[in-house]
Amino acid sequence: MTSNVSGRDPRPEADASRPGWRLLPWSSPDDKPCFLNTSDSQGMLSQYADSVEEAQMAIGADVLADAGKLLANPEASGDHLRVALQDTAESLADILRVAESRGRRLPAPTRLQQ
Repeated sequence: MTSNVSGRDPRPEADASRPGWRLLPWSSPDDKPCFLNTSDSQGMLSQYADSVEEAQMAIGADVLADAGKLLANPEASGDHLRVALQDTAESLADILRVAESRGRRLPAPTRLQQ
């Protein structure tokens, strides 16, 4: 469920930020962002996207905990650290996508909140 982080900007394209469209937690086969018209936020695809986001966040927490343990080990090899960094970068890209998706769905601030 992780994204390819080989230099790809995890943020969606600016022209895709129309109201009513949800950024999904996966990309198309050609690594383009996928969107869903969210007129029904309780629809089957919305619920599936919610479960994928939940899994990505749980995986990210596990990856972060593993990386912390590895960094605390003075005998950790460069290869192990490199793998941990790659896993952490992939999880971070997933979490940033979740944050972007959820941030887009927040209501606009009212004048009093500004």
